[in-house]
Amino acid sequence: MKTKIATVGGGCFWCTEAVFNQIKGVEKVVSGYAGGNVPGYPTYREVCSGLTGHAEVVQISYDPEVISYQEILIIFMTTHDPTTLNRQGADVGTQYRSVIYYTSGEEKSVIEEVVKQVQPYYDNQIVTEVSELPTFYPAEEYHQNYYANNKEQGYCNFVITPKISKLRKLYADKLK
Repeated sequence: MKTKIATVGGGCFWCTEAVFNQIKGVEKVVSGYAGGNVPGYPTYREVCSGLTGHAEVVQISYDPEVISYQEILIIFMTTHDPTTLNRQGADVGTQYRSVIYYTSGEEKSVIEEVVKQVQPYYDNQIVTEVSELPTFYPAEEYHQNYYANNKEQGYCNFVITPKISKLRKLYADKLK
């Protein structure tokens, strides 16, 4: 088996990580930062300031024999709002932008096709950034598996749990 990696950002990385930790074929999800314009390893506090240019993202390690890159992207595009610029719900700032990072021309082509495929389901234009993968920095340890470790926390209850409920309705056949 050859594991592949997809890197996406759809607002708070806790939400995106929680979604993909539910999906068959996903072996590991790492929350982190990418796309910044300052040197060095960014901290959560620095990224949250909005001054580093980094986005909160996740790197998804998956088995392409179980789930395809296209399926990963469709799940991503339908479990967050790809039509809002630098915002997901109450989370506002460039660090919460919708972004898909690619590592090859083939991945870029799949991304473009998926965006075309899902656009008719949205009233507004999709504004998801599509860029070549820059350096990925894993987030601090306390951000990893955040939802699984903090389900009773307010943000998890009010923001992430409803996303997981939506995921279960839309993709029951893709869940672990």
